[in-house]
Amino acid sequence: MVADRQIYGRSALTDDNESRQRPNANYKLSKGENASPPDEEGLVFYYNRERRLAKAPQSVRDLYDKSSHKGFNLLRPLIADKPRSIIFFTIIILCVTILMLSVLGYFDKAYKLEGNKLEISGTRYEDVVIVIVKKSINSAKSCYFGAVEIAVSPVVPEGEEFPVFYHRVIFNPAQEEEYRFAVPFNSGELAMVFQTEKTALKFRMKPE
Repeated sequence: MVADRQIYGRSALTDDNESRQRPNANYKLSKGENASPPDEEGLVFYYNRERRLAKAPQSVRDLYDKSSHKGFNLLRPLIADKPRSIIFFTIIILCVTILMLSVLGYFDKAYKLEGNKLEISGTRYEDVVIVIVKKSINSAKSCYFGAVEIAVSPVVPEGEEFPVFYHRVIFNPAQEEEYRFAVPFNSGELAMVFQTEKTALKFRMKPE
């Protein structure tokens, strides 16, 4: 009886282990490491680049055309079409025009007095205006040196009397010089005259 029970117990345990195994335990899910790759020559590709590019615009075809690709060119994108070409050449013309006007002195606020270049400005301080005169020369041979008489007056409506302030400076052969003097009136605009023995320079200046 004991032997029969042992045999019966083993049989029940074996049946229980077999029932716990997965149904597809004997099914081979992968081909393993030694599996050979599929034959690519036998595969059918439904994507055809040549057929697709044949219907694409010319710009797209140029992107795929290796023979049309050339080296880097900075000018080509700027003049690739007519609108960009017009804008590009307009900018070039404006730059050249501004350069020529600058060389001719149209944007220069300096004045010329017998070869001397004068930069004149004014600063308000309480009830007076401090006038600053910066003089520079290019060549000492063609410039005037000596006394320069300066007359300054406020700009007033026509017919009214106005005071005149007189001052004198001496131009020297130095490459650069600076002169400062104060005029005894505070005005939004000053009329100034620089007088040498031969030439008179007249202009207006607005103090800051």
